[in-house]
Amino acid sequence: MPLAGFDIAVIVFVVLVILVLFAGIKTIPQGYNYTVERFGRYTRTLNPGLNLIVPFIDRVGARMNMMEQVLDVPTQEVITRDNASVAADAVAFYQVLNAPQAAYQVNNLETALLNLTMTNIRSVMGSMDLDELLSNRDAINDRLLKVVDEAASPWGIKITRVEIKDINPPNDLVDSMARQMKAEREKRAEVLEAEGSRNAQILRAEGAKQAAILEAEGTREAAFREAEARERLAQAEAKATQMVSEAIASGDVQAINYFIAQKYTEALTSIGTAKNQKIVMMPMEATSLIGSLGGIGAIAKEVFGDHPGGDSSPPRRGRTVPSAGPRDDQP
Repeated sequence: MPLAGFDIAVIVFVVLVILVLFAGIKTIPQGYNYTVERFGRYTRTLNPGLNLIVPFIDRVGARMNMMEQVLDVPTQEVITRDNASVAADAVAFYQVLNAPQAAYQVNNLETALLNLTMTNIRSVMGSMDLDELLSNRDAINDRLLKVVDEAASPWGIKITRVEIKDINPPNDLVDSMARQMKAEREKRAEVLEAEGSRNAQILRAEGAKQAAILEAEGTREAAFREAEARERLAQAEAKATQMVSEAIASGDVQAINYFIAQKYTEALTSIGTAKNQKIVMMPMEATSLIGSLGGIGAIAKEVFGDHPGGDSSPPRRGRTVPSAGPRDDQP
């Protein structure tokens, strides 16, 4: 059955409505913002989800990625403040916070951020010495982040991090640094060795000092003991002499014999132990010495009393043995 004109018009109207709906309905994915332009002029921003625009009047302008993105900074030559040439590369992280500003304030956003980061790397690293450059990467990263973030702020961009990846000095400079590091380590080793030797000498001196002090104290104690022994010996000799003197005063002849016999034996001892004497000529008989010793024993019994357990009878007088003169048959 052929369609009438009214039916054709209805079909065309339905198709046009469907096309208008498809043209006016926009689905925005998560993490993106779309700008809407009406006759070429920015009007509003479409957020993630289902959005409606005026078909054939409004159109989608820039599709901006609102997620954090990575910008790889290629290697470039940098001249430091002390005229050392180094090669450095970096990586930057940024995020679009304002889609209209990022879309309409700068052309080719990624290229602009790349050149901005490269120029600031040369500026910041060029104001530092090589040693400071190699040892203060955190300070370099902080300065770069502050400078680049401040420059990109009018574009609606937030620089979240700037990191220096590699700093490569020339090979001859690396060799010089290695020699310098080796010399510094050898210097520290020598200093530590010298300090160890000094401490060892100090400890040895302290030990010798303590040994000398202990030796002096031992010598002093020995001298004190020796002096005390001599003092006691002298007291004993004085007491013995006093007792002999009292015996002599009381008229005891044996005391005199004891005193003479003691000196007699001491003289014989001195003669016998002399180093320069080899032969001793004794012009007396042995019985004389025996008689003297007998007198000494008797006197000792009288002076010091009987030995413990002995009888209490008075000691017997020793028989005086007259010293024998030369016999008639001797020449």
